[in-house]
Amino acid sequence: MNAQNATVRPGADLVAELLGVEDFWMLNIAYRPGEPLYGAATRVIGAAHELNELHGRVARAAQAAVEVLGPVSRGEFNGSARSYVPLRSAVQQIGQLVSRQNEAHEQLNESIFAYRQLLSESNSSQVTQVKTHELDNDHGAGRDDDWTVSGDLRLRALEAVDAVELRVRQSAIYGYSYLSDGTGQRPNPEAWPETVQRLVADGLLAQDTSEGLYRPGQLLSLTPQGETALRDLRTAAPRVSAALSRSDAAAISGSDVGPSPAPATSPTAKPLRSR
Repeated sequence: MNAQNATVRPGADLVAELLGVEDFWMLNIAYRPGEPLYGAATRVIGAAHELNELHGRVARAAQAAVEVLGPVSRGEFNGSARSYVPLRSAVQQIGQLVSRQNEAHEQLNESIFAYRQLLSESNSSQVTQVKTHELDNDHGAGRDDDWTVSGDLRLRALEAVDAVELRVRQSAIYGYSYLSDGTGQRPNPEAWPETVQRLVADGLLAQDTSEGLYRPGQLLSLTPQGETALRDLRTAAPRVSAALSRSDAAAISGSDVGPSPAPATSPTAKPLRSR
């Protein structure tokens, strides 16, 4: 369950919904300074903090504006040139802060997207692609969003839809999409909205658009092609693990292996004749 409150800390709420991290300040502790993921995670932290701060400033400016607008609502606004000054100042300040807040929200979205893409690329570089690669060839390999189905992301999303009543929901405040089960929990195994969008486009998932995105959310289900893909990926997963184990074992023992034996004589080779 996301413990964050979007009306108080929207930056923390967005990180919790899209990355599953309740404390966004802890996002970069798993990486070493200088690593690409450390930099990407740090940018997410900074963008989330900036959005939280601007949200608070907007709230305080709005409260101050209410005090200015109070006399107007009570008919005490005399319409003189001087009486317009506080009202104009309050409106301008709110407008500028809201504009900056919108920019901060876009920056956080972009930072999260970049972090996810880098994280996916890092994970997929450690996995030997077996059946996943075959499915990529069948469903539009080479697209800009291929990272959303790299590694085990496709399998995790299909398994999440198969395990629970997974729904695509949209934040009523900021408009970003996230995934939720029937009890408001994030999916387990974890899945990403971008992956689900790709699988819907590929025909592996169906999204019930007759329901609202805000409440209750649009229910996802496996299509016949999705059920086949899920079976194939589950079958391929043990082979991938076995291949990685053999690769790791070979890498570890490679330094202890002695000189390679001389190649055997070909059975078709004829002996040299002495003159």
